[in-house]
Amino acid sequence: MDIFDRLARTIRYRVISTLIRLRTYIKKLLFPVYLFPVKLVTYSAFYLLKFIVKLIWAVISLIIDLIIYPFRGLKNFLKAIFFIFLGIYLLLTFIVIFDYLSKQYGNISKFFCSINMTEKMRKNTVRIVGGYSEGSGFFIAENQVMTNFHVIADEPSPKVILSDGRFLTPEKILGSKDADLAVIYVAEKHPELVMPLPSERIFYDDEILVASGYAMGTDIKGNATVMRGRFIDYRVSKSYTVPYIQTDINLVEGMSGGPLADQCGNIKGINTMGLSGMSFFIEARTARDLVPTMTDANIAKINVDPSKSPEDAVIAFYVYLKARRMEDGFKLLSKTYLEKTNFEEWTGRFKDILDVDVILSERFEKTKDTAFVKFSTKNWVDGEAEMHYYEGTWKTIKEDGVYKMLKSNIKEIYNPTWEWFY
Repeated sequence: MDIFDRLARTIRYRVISTLIRLRTYIKKLLFPVYLFPVKLVTYSAFYLLKFIVKLIWAVISLIIDLIIYPFRGLKNFLKAIFFIFLGIYLLLTFIVIFDYLSKQYGNISKFFCSINMTEKMRKNTVRIVGGYSEGSGFFIAENQVMTNFHVIADEPSPKVILSDGRFLTPEKILGSKDADLAVIYVAEKHPELVMPLPSERIFYDDEILVASGYAMGTDIKGNATVMRGRFIDYRVSKSYTVPYIQTDINLVEGMSGGPLADQCGNIKGINTMGLSGMSFFIEARTARDLVPTMTDANIAKINVDPSKSPEDAVIAFYVYLKARRMEDGFKLLSKTYLEKTNFEEWTGRFKDILDVDVILSERFEKTKDTAFVKFSTKNWVDGEAEMHYYEGTWKTIKEDGVYKMLKSNIKEIYNPTWEWFY
């Protein structure tokens, strides 16, 4: 017990002594009050200077000890040689790792943000599918999809197909034919898919870039193709309306309009064209600047007139299905036809139709109210496009100054020969 008593008294004495010294120090620092600011600055400078002097002396002592250490004996000398080589090895290893990460990620800061990059690109890349062409795209705003102009050229209503298989119909399309850029506006908003265009232009030599798109279009079922390559150069020419990024990525048909991003998912360009193992991408910041200037001047328009003739009414009917203007198509059904259907049942027949192409619509023989039609449909079934071909007649009736659909006799044509299309 004596030992514990002495230990307790010692601890109590030291705690009390420390508190007394601390109280005395604080009292000297605070009083008189008018000198407190001066004391605070003086004491701070004194202790900072004292710390720096001690640190410098410690470093100098360490250096002196390191210099002297190898000469204190053979054993020390051998240890010094070993640690020198170990230090050189670790330094070179660090340099190699740093160089590798810089080349693989463009910048050491991009090392940690590349996780799940491939999955993000696949999820955020969309298909653009029309009757005459296909490509890829990505959301630059919650209801705006960017793609190449040549993907939507001559397409009044290309569909935007999300990675989960759902497809959206454009409300409007704006573009710049000279820059080969277009923006598709949709009603449904998808903020989770947005990959915004950048406000600045930054590239690193040999930086790894990632391009995503639907290679070979709907001929291949499944996720978007994600390809990696290196930044080669930034190309500007008087012959080009926009600057291009050159990489060693090998773009193929169907990937046009998709995103080019760095390892962190920051958009760098728009997939545009590939040739002989290298590809060119429209630079993203330039694309951002062009968006406000885009117009519908060169965008294909829907121009139909169901009041002209039965064959024109049939064309209008299928064009409305193509554009998924279902209300307009439903209005072209006659009163007699509507006796056996309603809007929900009728639209449900066409829920998987991506596109309709009217190949022929002409007056049937010597009739006044019937049209003979040939058309094809592109249907989206289980993540894959299916083509179907049809021909037959539509009998029409004029109601309210418009020819409307009265009765059909349409049959599917399987494996049509090339003559069927002419």
